[in-house]
Amino acid sequence: MSLDIREVRTKKDLVTFIYLPEKIHAGHRNWVHPIYMDDKKYFTRKRNKAFDYCDVVLLLARRGGEVVGRVMGIINKRFNAYRKEDIARFAYLECGEDKELFQALVRAVEDWARPKGATRIIGPYGFSDQDPEGWIIEGFDNRATIATYYNFEWMPRYIEEMGYTTDINYYVYKIPVPKELPEFYVKIHDRIQRKGSYTLLEFKKRKDLKLWIHPLFELMNETYVNSNIYGYAPLDHKEMDDLVKRYMPVVDPRFVKIVKKGDEVVSFVIAMPDMMEGILKARGRLLPFGFLKVLRAAKKTKQLDLLLGAVKEGYRGVGLDVMMGVAMLRSASEARMEILDTHHEMESNVKVRGEMERMGGVLYKKFRVYTKAL
Repeated sequence: MSLDIREVRTKKDLVTFIYLPEKIHAGHRNWVHPIYMDDKKYFTRKRNKAFDYCDVVLLLARRGGEVVGRVMGIINKRFNAYRKEDIARFAYLECGEDKELFQALVRAVEDWARPKGATRIIGPYGFSDQDPEGWIIEGFDNRATIATYYNFEWMPRYIEEMGYTTDINYYVYKIPVPKELPEFYVKIHDRIQRKGSYTLLEFKKRKDLKLWIHPLFELMNETYVNSNIYGYAPLDHKEMDDLVKRYMPVVDPRFVKIVKKGDEVVSFVIAMPDMMEGILKARGRLLPFGFLKVLRAAKKTKQLDLLLGAVKEGYRGVGLDVMMGVAMLRSASEARMEILDTHHEMESNVKVRGEMERMGGVLYKKFRVYTKAL
């Protein structure tokens, strides 16, 4: 039967696009549903500010009237202007093991992007680096974590057969929470504390944390831009507010650490208890009672997932990362956590990766973003 790929035009099509993954991945071990409440906002033009500065296409593939695949195409015009590039992105590609279908979906995004002036395409990559980025290429035996893809093993092979090559690799480490802190960590931590010029902020209540959210994101904007973090473009205040609304209800304030000097925030790190077991049990549906399953899983988990962190330029190399790391490990130990998942770290960031390995971290997942000239 012939393949028909068309743009999402109706509300019914959008609902089909959003819920298609659970059909595609039925019985797929280690895959976890997305949080559909978030996806409904993410993929809806009127509810996601990113549509204001991006060209976007949502495509559904049908064969014999049955929906069999989907893909998203993005041209982030603000990012391209900022980086002086003409890049398109493909994202959220889902289909069964069918090479013809898979390659047709990818080509559909390529064909959409070329007339718009794109000279190169990358993917999988969403609107920003806050979205899932890269397909997993190693570590399929491990369950998905929040804000990451869990794709089929054949997908990297299929995309490489289309001439796509590596644009960037991300490494993920699993670090055991030590019963006793390493001596070298304690010495550095104590030296910083004796100097007394930095203040570590820790939290017990979300309402106390809210006052510091915008300073954290402002620091993230500054440091990520200066460090040329892959795919990053500065967030505006509306986008900051959207991230707060998305994550604040599930953020555990015990796992947010901030260092300030005087009144200035100079570093921070945010981690979150792994809640994927709860999302799996709720099948991605938070209402009416799925949210309770997610919270229950977050309380029972033994894994802490690192999400975001930054150290202000000019304050690196003085031990602020150690100061926050010691505080985070102590909080993790008090919460009876056993494992830290480091989330994505750029392969090229050998300094940070070295610190992770020094702490006993074991590389257990790799993700890859692909690229191809158009």
